[in-house]
Formats: sequence, structure tokens, C-alpha cells
Amino acid sequence: MRRRRYAGKNPRGFHDKYKELDPERYPADIQKVLASGRTPAGMHVPIMVAEVLRCLRPIPGEIAVDCTLGGGGHARAILNHLQPDGRLIGLDVDPLELPRTEAQLRAAGFGAEVFVARHANFAGLPNVLAAEGLARVDVILADLGVSSMQFDNPDRGFSYKGTGPLDMRMNPQRGESASQLIARSSEDELARLLDENADEPHALIIARLLKQQPLETTHIVDRALRAGLTSALPRLTKVDIKMSIRRTFQALRIAVNDEFSALDALLRSLPQCLAPGGRVAMLTFHSGEDRRVKKSFQAGYRGGVYSAVADEVIRSSKEETFANRRASSAKLRWAVRAAD
Repeated sequence: MRRRRYAGKNPRGFHDKYKELDPERYPADIQKVLASGRTPAGMHVPIMVAEVLRCLRPIPGEIAVDCTLGGGGHARAILNHLQPDGRLIGLDVDPLELPRTEAQLRAAGFGAEVFVARHANFAGLPNVLAAEGLARVDVILADLGVSSMQFDNPDRGFSYKGTGPLDMRMNPQRGESASQLIARSSEDELARLLDENADEPHALIIARLLKQQPLETTHIVDRALRAGLTSALPRLTKVDIKMSIRRTFQALRIAVNDEFSALDALLRSLPQCLAPGGRVAMLTFHSGEDRRVKKSFQAGYRGGVYSAVADEVIRSSKEETFANRRASSAKLRWAVRAAD
């Protein structure tokens, strides 16, 4: 079988303009938000929906998996294309947001015969499919970003912009919080974590600051890092300090939720979970994720596991980035499963 490699920026007409998307892809409530250029707190706007649909090409009767259900925006768009006779399985590790999203999709008309919600980590995707009586599926999507509902809820501790407990657990019922991770880790361990998870240039200084006092809230971390970085590096601009704080929160969140290990497990299991000709698309939001996805897809292509992969990363359009700033760091890659 001859394998074909498409250019990442324009496979099968990826040049659609953001403003020309039809209502089926962006429901009326989301279109209104995008038109305003502002995303209300607590509302999640799915990123690069048109591009994701172009990558996945869902058709009626197919079976799809949304590995990161989140607010359900991508799932709703995919479900519209799977009807009639198709269905989607939505996974999410967050036990707080999952029931809300399931209720919203039910209210949108997607019954149990076409949509199933499962509280699960995508690292265990093969087990989820086995429980559903499925060997393989036609479409798999993984949006690795944190949802707006999680970021905007100060009680979750994902963002330094609000005051709340320094938690950051996707599943608050399991594992240790960010404050507990910092307390048990040495300066060297924290510095390595900051470097590996966020490419933080001031990792050693930040690691020392994190160990100088007990850190129980997001506000205390924000204040400690701002003051400490300003004192240690007086030439550092406010923008640079803000970026270091953002990267610190990112690195801690990745460590708390063991995100890289889960992603590696998903990438390893994708070939066995995709039917021949099946499509996978993955949205990443920082270099550590994107490197893993890129290397896995390219290795699979060289080994004949995938018949086509994205040569180049796909980015959000200028229009979408302007309307939804959270799309600015998104990177989309895709692959097509080869015949067995």
C-alpha cells in the first residue's frame, strides 16, 4: 500500500476562513461569544473546531471517542456529523465537570444511544473501549488543554489570577495537591520539574522561592514569585515575570496530574484503538506535549502504522486568536491509521 503524506497546513482544504464556519460547527451561543471577542468566565469555547473536523472527517455511522470531553464543544460538533447511526464516547478525568457536560449534551438532543460519557483517564483508552464492547473506533480526538471552567474556578487552584487553594488536581478526589507536591519536593526536584514541564529559564531561582515558605494558596505563590523574581532579577520586565509565573503554574499542574505519562500511554495505544483508515487529531498547548505527539506520529508513519500524518503543525487563524486568546498557543496535529 502506497503511503501519502499531506502538508500539515492545508490537507484537503484546511484554508477555510474562521468567519465562514457554519452554525453546525459553532452553535449560536458560541458564535455570539466569538463575535464579541470576549469569553465570559466559566464558559469554554472549543478551539479550532473547523480544523479539527477537517482532520477527523467524521461521517454518519462512524464511532468516535473524545478523550477529553471538557465542555463538550468538540464532541457536539463531531456528533452532528456522525448522525444518523453514529455515536461518540466522551472521556473526562474531572468528576466535577463531566456530569455538567453530559447534561448539556443530553439537553442538546444527544441521547444514550448516540452519546456515552465515561469518567476515565485517556491513558486507559483500550480498557474503556473493551468495556463498551469495541475493539477499534473510526475517530479519536484529544484536546490536551485545560478547560475554561477549570481555569476560571478559583477553588480548583489552576490559575494565579484568582485566590484559591493551591490544588490543581483534575480529579480532586485522588492524588496530591500542588501544595503537597511542593512541600515534599527538594529544590533540585522542583527546578528539574520546572525545566522539563515548562522550559522555565529561571527554574533554579523559582524552585528556591517555592521552598522558602509554606504555600497553601494561589495568591501566596503569585505574590512570592513576583517579589522574589523582582528582587533576584531586577532587570526582568513585568511581562517576563508574568510569563515565569504562568510557566510555574503550568509545570506544577503537569506534575500533579502526571500529564506526560498519561499522554505517552495514549500515544502508545492509539494504533490498536484505531480502525484501518481511522483518524486521530490532537490539540496541544505547550512544547512538551507537541514534541511527544509529533515524534509519535512521525515514528508511526515511518513504521507504516500511519498512512498519513501532518508534516507541519496547524495553528488557529488570526480571526479565532483575536476572538479567543486561549487559541493562541494551540497546535493541532493529525494522523491516519494504515491498513493492517
